[in-house]
Amino acid sequence: MILFIFFVFGVYGGVHAYVFLKARQAFGFGWGAGVAIALFMIFMVGAVFLIRSLEDHEFELSARTLSWVTYLWMALIFFFFCSSLVIDMVNLALRVPAWFGFQEAMSTRVPPRLAFALSLCLSFFICLYGYFDAQNIRTERLVFETDRLPKGIDKVTIAQISDVHLGLIIRCDRLVSILDVVKAAKPDIFVVTGDLVDAQINHLPGLRELLQDIHTKYGKFAVTGNHEYYAGLDKALEFLQHSGLTVLRGESRDLGVIEIAGVDDHAAIQTKTGIPAPDREALAKTDRSKKFVLFLKHQPHPDADAIGMYDLMLSGHTHKGQMWPFTYLSQRAHPLHAGRYDVGKGSVVYTSRGTGTWGPPIRFLAPPEVTVIEVVRKR
Repeated sequence: MILFIFFVFGVYGGVHAYVFLKARQAFGFGWGAGVAIALFMIFMVGAVFLIRSLEDHEFELSARTLSWVTYLWMALIFFFFCSSLVIDMVNLALRVPAWFGFQEAMSTRVPPRLAFALSLCLSFFICLYGYFDAQNIRTERLVFETDRLPKGIDKVTIAQISDVHLGLIIRCDRLVSILDVVKAAKPDIFVVTGDLVDAQINHLPGLRELLQDIHTKYGKFAVTGNHEYYAGLDKALEFLQHSGLTVLRGESRDLGVIEIAGVDDHAAIQTKTGIPAPDREALAKTDRSKKFVLFLKHQPHPDADAIGMYDLMLSGHTHKGQMWPFTYLSQRAHPLHAGRYDVGKGSVVYTSRGTGTWGPPIRFLAPPEVTVIEVVRKR
């Protein structure tokens, strides 16, 4: 939470200050307009916390409306910042010849008003594209061969969703679209690798029934993500369980065809609600020599002493940065960032890009996915 507050007031506030200076440089407005713009920007920075307060006090319509305005603005201003920064670098590059005596190069630059207009148009079109791309759910398919399927079983299909963030913005219509993709895969096992719900889950009518409508041969399973803890663990677990999901909390299940295990997210420590079981402890009762072992863990950070105890670990959390160029920052924090990684001893980690969105309902160069894994008999 301290890191989040620092990000909001430090980084996000700094971005607003930069945009304010760019607007003043472009339009040269007076102190009256400057005060009005500054007050608006201060409100938009603080709105991130106001949304939660409105939700806590049951002003759901106001919270939802403010969420859409706040998070769309957040995306717009960050893309404006990135675009404007690129133009600043271009202007700087155009001044380099002057440092070597070519004085006429000093007059070559992108004028402030044109630079502002270009940045605004580019950020607007990126947001528009990202909004629709966030609703265009891809199906990512993986195939794993094994000689440990029971006789008579040639294939087990697993569908994974992750980081849906049901709450004020992601609601019924988006969940229907996601689950339509899941149903089309006809999975034998359905798994949710954390962050199914967001921090605001007071009003989620009808969503449990949609999840209950997913039918599988061998079961539906979930693990907690960090947002289940931010939402309130008891409320989140109640929602998951009433949705027909078996929540694996440091434990395993033998499904006959494969074995499955899962652990709680490390946000349990951060929120002082418990200590998650180590990966090795959750996998202790599985036997990879006899059956294919599937392991669910929200964040893609495998414990070194558990590698080799599972065939496939499914994770999420990263969103692949959700909006480029945040991809690079996210990748530094989570090296197993998105896609498939062989981590040794026959174990593989697959990190989903996520199925929903957090904050801005926008994805840019990090499209949402439903992952379909086929465990097939080795020929």
